[in-house]
Amino acid sequence: NANSIGGGDMKQGEAIKKIIDEYGSAAEKFQGFHSRHEGYAVIKEELDELWDNIKADATEDLIIEEAVQVGAMVLRFLIDITE
Repeated sequence: NANSIGGGDMKQGEAIKKIIDEYGSAAEKFQGFHSRHEGYAVIKEELDELWDNIKADATEDLIIEEAVQVGAMVLRFLIDITE
């Protein structure tokens, strides 16, 4: 189904809303990325946390939370770093 993520129950709109909400929360707490290198490092850190949770067979809620953080940081990278 084109509106589902990975055959699961989450719809694209719900996933995007979660990412945008997380982006907004992070933008309120932290300054934007100062360089592409910093943005990459933050994205990698979040991706590593997601991978650690996948390997640990964490709960679906925790994996979703980490995946949303990855998406939010990619969105932030696109907004902060591109002209």
